[in-house]
Amino acid sequence: MSGTRLRSPLLLGRTACALLGLVAVTDLLAIGAGYGVYRTADELAAGTGVGATLSPRAFRADHLYSVAGVLQTVTWLACGVVFVVWLHRVRVNAEVFRPDGHSKARAWVFAGWVVPLANFWFPRRVVLDIWDSSGPLGAPPRHGLVNLWWTLWLVSTGVGRLMADLYASAATGQEFRDAAVQMMAADAVDIAAAALAILLVVRLTRRQQERVLAGPVFVTALG
Repeated sequence: MSGTRLRSPLLLGRTACALLGLVAVTDLLAIGAGYGVYRTADELAAGTGVGATLSPRAFRADHLYSVAGVLQTVTWLACGVVFVVWLHRVRVNAEVFRPDGHSKARAWVFAGWVVPLANFWFPRRVVLDIWDSSGPLGAPPRHGLVNLWWTLWLVSTGVGRLMADLYASAATGQEFRDAAVQMMAADAVDIAAAALAILLVVRLTRRQQERVLAGPVFVTALG
């Protein structure tokens, strides 16, 4: 590990947390817009909203939902970039704490999110190795937070993509209504995943700071 040194993940962690909070806000906006789609589609499915007033309302509801989706995508991408950069920072630090504690090469910090099939479990394994390597010496590992975050992440991304396809292919009031309900549920799960991701960033950053303070560490301390 020659040349590797500890660097503070605090600023990156704070930025990631702020963007995760924005992700949750855009999810809330999407839920609100989805409810508008649901109400309009419910009237159409029930046959009570057919007429001249439905088309403008349906158009507005769909437009607001589309705008919310764009905001979600932009915020999610920005958050994803910062989160992975933060993850790389804490991975490098963890290699200083425990060079032999990582089952995946450092490149998988980035590649694990985009390589098909590997993206179902490699990021979790990377995070678990960082978590364990950053903890107190001799302490038994506890993975509940990481496992719950990863489960909700898989559910929110997988179900969200499926529901987006269902919404795009919907043709009747009933189909739009059902797709809107399912999309709102997926957005709610995504909010929970974002909240757990914030907790993960805060706790893992703190673990590394506490590990340095518990020292000694043979390279430059965090600062």
